[in-house]
Amino acid sequence: MPHTRRSLLVATASVLALTAAALSPAAAQGPAKLEKVASFPHQVTGVAVAQDGRIFVNFPRWTEDSPISVAEVKNGRLVPYPDEGWNSWRNAKKDEISPQDHWVCVQSVVAHNGFLWVLDPAAPALEQIVKGGPKLVQIDLKTNTVVKTYPFSEQVAPQGTYLNDIRFSPDGEWGYLTDSGRGALLVVNLKSGEIRRVLDGVSSTQAEKGVQVKTDGKVLRRPDGRAPTFNSDGIELSPDGATLYWQAISSRTLYSVPTEALRDPALSSKDLESRVKREGETVPADGLWMTAQGQLVVTSVEDNSVKLRGRDGKLTTLVQDARLRWPDSLAQGPDGKIYVTSSRIQDNAWFKPQSPISLQTELWRFTPPPAP
Repeated sequence: MPHTRRSLLVATASVLALTAAALSPAAAQGPAKLEKVASFPHQVTGVAVAQDGRIFVNFPRWTEDSPISVAEVKNGRLVPYPDEGWNSWRNAKKDEISPQDHWVCVQSVVAHNGFLWVLDPAAPALEQIVKGGPKLVQIDLKTNTVVKTYPFSEQVAPQGTYLNDIRFSPDGEWGYLTDSGRGALLVVNLKSGEIRRVLDGVSSTQAEKGVQVKTDGKVLRRPDGRAPTFNSDGIELSPDGATLYWQAISSRTLYSVPTEALRDPALSSKDLESRVKREGETVPADGLWMTAQGQLVVTSVEDNSVKLRGRDGKLTTLVQDARLRWPDSLAQGPDGKIYVTSSRIQDNAWFKPQSPISLQTELWRFTPPPAP
């Protein structure tokens, strides 16, 4: 059952190394200056920054049984969030601990309208979904307590699904998700709790034929020679909430669809697919972020960079550094700085068996240039 407070403190001792050192000019490219915010001894994916500046991160159970799944970066250490109990699920005790009210394998965290939203696909090692585990959890940032849990049934999240990332409508009534496992979008009515699976298996939510992700100048391959495919992953909304954007990592194409079409259950699958628009060419990207000024920021996993996509579709490098290995999720703080996790996916044991199970990763930030 749950670890004691002492054991968790021991597990988190020396977890966090906060720095404020800027990269040397020789190491960095692009107009922005990259700063390291924190280092972690586990593989991080998601980051969220609340309006008051509080920083949250998450650690999925991919290659290890992570001692912490969701944490707040506070006073130089990781504090299990919302408490130790929610972080007490373990692979070895999975038959003893309820997956409904514990973090199983958290993929992303998002701060929106005074809440922290935690998306748990509940598929350790990206394999079998733990029954009853997939969920979206709403946490009140004022009280640090769970407000509501939205469970995902086997009908909307069948085996093979990996719930990846989520964005919320400006009015807080709708949530839109990507499934990077089977390839689909999910639409959540946050008032009624109804969840619909849409654009399931269509070309826009699948890996693009012929696209193989490269890292360190080589095609990313597993030890047996297979090149992995990553389906619909990064997701973002226009500032007015009218247009949803997404992209598969194994793709060089950005897609969009009007959110009013996504919310319309009367539209047939064919009619909804006809509303999807091919926005143009990008790069294999894991994370998308839309600034308040409507600037689309994308992470570029092939060249360790974060780029800005102009309204003309052209990409400009904001920051690039060899230590920004597999830039993953993005978030923006109240001061305008953009935070990005470096999840080092190409370095983990899936692709490099000699790598340690506990892979050290980082959180970075930079100030984007002003909008034109």
